[in-house]
Amino acid sequence: MSSDMVDITDNRFDWKKLVFLMLGVTLFTIVYYSPQWPDAVDPMGKAFELSRAGKGAIAVFLLAGTWWVFEVVPIGVTSLAIGVMQALFLIRPASVAFKDFMDPSVMFIFGSIVIGLVFTKTGLTKRLAYKMLAIVGERTSMIYLGCFLVTAALTHIMAHTAVAATIYPLLVAIYALYGEGDKQTKFGKGLFMGMAYVAGAGSIVTLLGAARGAVAIGFYQDVMNKDVGFFELSYYMFPIGWLMTFILWGFFMVVLKPEKRTIPGLKEKAKRLYKELGGITRKELIAASIVGACILALAVFEIMKSIYPDFTPPHKTALILMSTILFFITGILDIDDLEEIPWNIILLFAGAMSIGFCLWETGAAEWLAINWLAMFKESHWFVFVMSIAFFVMIMTNFIMNVAAIAISLPVALVIAPYLGVSGEVILFASLVVAGMPFLLLVGAAPNAIAYDSKQFSTGEFFLYGIPASILLMIVTGFAVYVLWPIMGMRITLPG
Repeated sequence: MSSDMVDITDNRFDWKKLVFLMLGVTLFTIVYYSPQWPDAVDPMGKAFELSRAGKGAIAVFLLAGTWWVFEVVPIGVTSLAIGVMQALFLIRPASVAFKDFMDPSVMFIFGSIVIGLVFTKTGLTKRLAYKMLAIVGERTSMIYLGCFLVTAALTHIMAHTAVAATIYPLLVAIYALYGEGDKQTKFGKGLFMGMAYVAGAGSIVTLLGAARGAVAIGFYQDVMNKDVGFFELSYYMFPIGWLMTFILWGFFMVVLKPEKRTIPGLKEKAKRLYKELGGITRKELIAASIVGACILALAVFEIMKSIYPDFTPPHKTALILMSTILFFITGILDIDDLEEIPWNIILLFAGAMSIGFCLWETGAAEWLAINWLAMFKESHWFVFVMSIAFFVMIMTNFIMNVAAIAISLPVALVIAPYLGVSGEVILFASLVVAGMPFLLLVGAAPNAIAYDSKQFSTGEFFLYGIPASILLMIVTGFAVYVLWPIMGMRITLPG
């Protein structure tokens, strides 16, 4: 009896997890209890003190980052620890730290996931999946490409979170036909991770893909007293977004080349399965109408806002949650369906919002940005622009990309004139990298939604994200130094 108990205990104990759990705790302890850190000094000579709360925010940030990467506990539990540590160590009041867990952005992610759930329940997902497979054929490389193209295109007209939530069940249906069950495969990893990466690439092309574009343009207007229009942004971002989409397709074909070159008989099987679904049902029609109306409203209001600056549209979270309410009113969803929501993913982003606001409100984020950018204030203009892009890329993997832009863009735009750099190139370079956090799940909702497939671990996502991030920086450098000047963007200031 006792030997059996020992065996059970041994099976449950994981030394690796313990090591990384304690690493996170150690980093927190060292930073939180360390002596006062030096002030950050901006190019104007203004000093920014790092408060005790700010140092505490960085400590929580390091603990959460370590636990997320090595998944020592479920990712949603790490998010709970973010709120708990803020309250226990008096970094921010519990009423503030946990209030961020219900931020409108988190509720938008919830509404987006519900749309994906509806597509699965009504059968729309299978209908779309079978139709796509009948078109792209049996070659796995073309299945990759077809899924990536559809994902990127949809993010031009709707938020990438909603796109990922909608596409995800479609990928599940496609993967089911690969013939490997729930087993992890290279094809499965590439399919789901690729969807997440490409959702980010496509989302930079228009203001409809994510909130970060409107926020960045707002900062640009405030600091530079200039405006950037809806179509001007798309003009410069379209070639970069689509270049990254095709590069990512090639990337996954190299690093996660599918085990099977083709899936024999897939095309005919997809056609047969589609035919077996029969005609479109009443519930499918209602679901498609509700989602279509929601997407149309989001797109129309965003375009009206870009054309008429004084126009105040309803908040996008209210619009997408209206679709959730309508799903229940029409009987498409019922109370039991709430159990299908991946609350681990919702909690992940709730914690991300909390740590992001914590870094921002305590001044820690501004302190980090000024210290980083000040190191490059005497450098060549290209090095300076790329240093900003690199900082935003790293920060957007840990906190929401809106916050990453908010902490770095104002500082960068102030330093830029001293180096003869135009604010426009800084704005667009920041937007490119902010849309593609390839390292951590918390960087963007599509990353976490893809993780729900259980095809990859957080560590695998991080490792594949390193070369993908290097490719992103190369493409950004190409845009800054070659492409955008050819397209007419002013890169440097005269004189």
